[in-house]
Amino acid sequence: MCHIAHLQHAMGGVHWMSSSRPAPLLTASPVRALIDEQINIEGCFLSPNCPVTVCAQMHSEDGDLWESFAHYVAKADGTISLTRDESVGGSYLGCEPMGLLWSLQPAPGGRLGLRLRKKNVETPYVVHMSLLEGHVSPSKSQSTWLAAVTAERWYMAPGVQRIEIRQDGLVGTLFLPPGQGQFSAMLDLWGLGGGLVEYRSALFASKGYASLSLAYVVHEDLPGPKKRVNIGDSYFKAAFQLFKIIIKSVPTELGSSGSALESYPRWRRVEDVECPLLYVLGEDDQSVPNKENADLVEVTLNAAGKSHLFTRLPYPGAGHLIEPPYAPNARRPLYKVEPNKLFAHFGGHHALHAAAQEDCWRKMLAFMESHLR
Repeated sequence: MCHIAHLQHAMGGVHWMSSSRPAPLLTASPVRALIDEQINIEGCFLSPNCPVTVCAQMHSEDGDLWESFAHYVAKADGTISLTRDESVGGSYLGCEPMGLLWSLQPAPGGRLGLRLRKKNVETPYVVHMSLLEGHVSPSKSQSTWLAAVTAERWYMAPGVQRIEIRQDGLVGTLFLPPGQGQFSAMLDLWGLGGGLVEYRSALFASKGYASLSLAYVVHEDLPGPKKRVNIGDSYFKAAFQLFKIIIKSVPTELGSSGSALESYPRWRRVEDVECPLLYVLGEDDQSVPNKENADLVEVTLNAAGKSHLFTRLPYPGAGHLIEPPYAPNARRPLYKVEPNKLFAHFGGHHALHAAAQEDCWRKMLAFMESHLR
């Protein structure tokens, strides 16, 4: 019996045997994966053509419950596959292999304005998925629980090193890929929401890049008022120089990367850049005039004879914050609470935003592979 239990755990599913036929089984493969990796979610040993609901639930690091669900109809052989089959109702519609994850939203009755943002990249998101009888809404009704499986979603691959940087006034976190040798490198900067955001850098390092996530506003270790940018060009240049020292040597392939960092528009006019620029544009961005900004950059580079350096990635229906794949979209997150609550309008239609994130991440990695390796 212990051997059966171990086998079921290795398969990524939990179910019990009945005397007549195998009980329903829900599997996820692999059960441990990086956040940008697709997993295969399947159910089997169901009654032919029966309606079922697949539900996902997880808690954020702040303890808030997020959930999603989708309605499926089992095939004649008693199986469902999220990679093959279409959802006919619930949090999303159609064939969406990772829909259960990108459609996660705060559970009804929870706090308003939540945004799912990983703080501790050394731990995974733990997603509990269950298979329910019938087409139901898990939050509103009780249903027969048929099977369940748990999956781990990581931003940091095994072997990635995380190194805190507090030197010469710099505030950041360095992530180094597993193994020895020279790594292509990047400086990872976020927007004016501020703080020290690490999860994208951790994922970059998991893909083989040395990545330094750098804080420059809204951080307690930075000088001056917390909500004001009190550092100048020298701060970013110092970060780049320290970066080169830490990784000991910069490979020749980093020539374009060095130009990109030293020519960052914070301290140079955009027409002075000599490096390729990738501009990601969510066309349903309700927060900033994204399209107008992209047009201005493109016109300026065209006038300077540098149109070949500019690549625009427009995504109709995508909102402001285009994350790594399968992250839930927050259309109206809480931006600040003092002195009054302020909600941001990020926009984005969930399915279109999810498709944009998946496509953008693939093209961003290809762009880096082309110019940094």
